[in-house]
Parts: sequence; structure tokens; C-alpha cells
Amino acid sequence: MLIIHANIKTMESQDYPNGYLKIQDGKITELGDMKDLDVQETDSLDVKGALVLPGLIDAHSHIGMWENGLGFEGDDGNEETDPLTPQLRAIDAVNPMDYCFEEARQAGITTVLTGPGSANPISGSWCAMKTCGRRIDDMLLSEQVGMKFALGENPKGVYHGKGETPMTRMGTAALIREELHKAKRYLDDQKRAKKDPDIDPPDYDAKSEALIPVLKRKMKAFFHAHRADDIFTALRIAKEFKLDCVIVHATEGYKIADILAGEKVPVIAGPVLCDRSKPELRDMSIENTAILRKHHVETAICTDHPVIPIQYLGLSAGICVKAGLPYEEALRMLTIVPAKICGIDRRVGSIKKGKDADLLIISDDPLNVYSRPDYVILNGNIVVNNIEKGN
Repeated sequence: MLIIHANIKTMESQDYPNGYLKIQDGKITELGDMKDLDVQETDSLDVKGALVLPGLIDAHSHIGMWENGLGFEGDDGNEETDPLTPQLRAIDAVNPMDYCFEEARQAGITTVLTGPGSANPISGSWCAMKTCGRRIDDMLLSEQVGMKFALGENPKGVYHGKGETPMTRMGTAALIREELHKAKRYLDDQKRAKKDPDIDPPDYDAKSEALIPVLKRKMKAFFHAHRADDIFTALRIAKEFKLDCVIVHATEGYKIADILAGEKVPVIAGPVLCDRSKPELRDMSIENTAILRKHHVETAICTDHPVIPIQYLGLSAGICVKAGLPYEEALRMLTIVPAKICGIDRRVGSIKKGKDADLLIISDDPLNVYSRPDYVILNGNIVVNNIEKGN
């Protein structure tokens, strides 16, 4: 496929206001300025000056975990029978044929991170996946991109109602530490047994096995934290165990933006389109991302779907622009920044030779509520075509 007369924003070092882009076998094989294109193929797609962006990325959602239009039958996001469930995997719960994946594609979202919720202090591993397909195994960018930890109000509320630990913030942090210590000891015992044949290896422990990649920094530690004090607890635990930490939500991040900048910890901020539905959200501000960016905190924007329906990711970024976030930074927070934060930028997040051909092609402002894509291309295939439909 050859795309011509495109206003290409690559999210790399060079853009092409009147550019072309070649795609083969689902990958970007060539891009440049139209004046440098020698031959225009007969089957080229002329987008007539439309903006071409990398496919958008929602770095924190629960798409496919809480299914569209269903109650308990489609609720597979929280295993509330045990506060410590690192052995759970999102890939075993996501329904990739949930209609919300279609809504994501229609909004130009080609990659999502999804996984279990924040009922448990440790709830399980998240995956990064494309938004088009029928079998999740064929849609994955990363089967286990990160481990979900949760602090603050959510685990407290769940287990207070059961009369079980954790009922306090202290209890939540203590359980996380205890499980990480167990996993570290389990890993040390494995190493000793491997070196000395006279030492028996430890009995298999699914929870510890699941946390080993986190301890080895091969898997991100995604910490759900809204309040500033909970963010500091996440940083404290991450330092103790040398974890590759990402703060998710960071509702009060703007209060401590200078400290977060000093810690060099990235943030996945959101949801933005949200009411103050619980105490931890009472100081929520749409200026959060603008302030974080001003202090050079690496920040992505998310919907937390189904809290905010995933198709409003672009609108969420538009609201952040209204509150002072520079427009170009908003686009980066939906593309290359979440890709880098989540460690999937080798394949997605920018338009570059060798990367996946995931593209949003749009003649209007992608952050405008009235806009819709002309085309969405995913893995080199046109999955949305509103021009052909006459929309």
C-alpha cells in the first residue's frame, strides 16, 4: 500500500507536511516527502492532505475485562476472594470480540493496555494488545507488560466490607511488601539450588513465579494511586525492591509534580472526563497533565475504560489542552509517550520504518468531539473507512 499527499506527524524527529508512506506485510517500509517519490503506484491511497498520526494508544483501560452491556456475567476484572493474586493474567479474561474494541478502532485507537482492576493490593498481570482480531493470542504486543498493584481507597473498601486485611493503607502496603519478600526469597532459593545440586529447589509457588519478572525489572510495576501520599508509598515500595515503577491515575500528581520529576517516575494520568465520585478524587483537576508536563514528568493520558468509554480518549486529551497542555504534547501523550512508558515503542507509538503500520488518518482535529477518522489502518489493513461510507 502507498499513501500519498499526507500530512504525516511521525512523533519522531522529522514530519512530512506533504508526504508519502509505503506499507508492506503490515510494516512501514518507507516514508518521505512527496517530491522524493519517484513512482506513484496505481493503487495508491490519496488522502488529500489529511493528517496521518500513529494509531492512538490507551495505556490504562479494562477493555474486554468488564464487558459491554453485561453485569456479573461479563465482569472478570477483580478476583475479590484473595487480596494477593499476582498469578492472574489478563489474557485469560479479555473478550476481544466485545463491541468496545470496535468503538476503540472507530476512534483511531489501535493499541490498548488492559488488565485486572484495583480491588486487590496485587491483582495480576496486564497485557498490551491490538484492537482488531478474534483471538487474543494473535493480537498481543506483550502478554505480560506489567503487574498491577493498588494502593488507597479501593482495596481498603473491598476488604473492609469483608472484615479482612487490608482495612488500612498500612495493611495494603504491608501485604505488598510481604508478597514481594516471599518472591525474592523464592528466587534466591532457586538460584542456590541451581548452583548447588545438594540443595533442593523450592516447591512451586505460582504467586512468587508471577512476581519474579517484576523483581528482575523485566515487567513494569503499575501502581494504582490517586492521592499524593499513596503515590509516595508506591515510590517507597518501588525503591525498596528496585522495581520499574509507573504511577497510574496520579489524580493529585499536580500537587507533587516537582517531586515526581526529581524521581523520574512516569505517569499514566486519567480518567479526565470524570466526576468526583469518591473521596480520592475530590481534588481532581483537568490541569493535572499540563502541570506534570511543565515539570517534565513523562505523562500519558488514559480513559480507564469502562470508567470513561474508550472512544473518548481523544476528547480527554482535548480537555487537557483546554486546561493548558500544549496541543503537540497532547498528541504525544496518546502515541509515543505511552508506548515508551509501557515498553512497546519498538513496534508502535510513532511512524517509522520497520514499525507496525498502525495509522490514524483524519481530515479534522483528532481531539475534537465532532471529528471522526477518514481511515484507520491496523497492521497494514484498513479497518475503518469512513470515506467509502460517505461519512
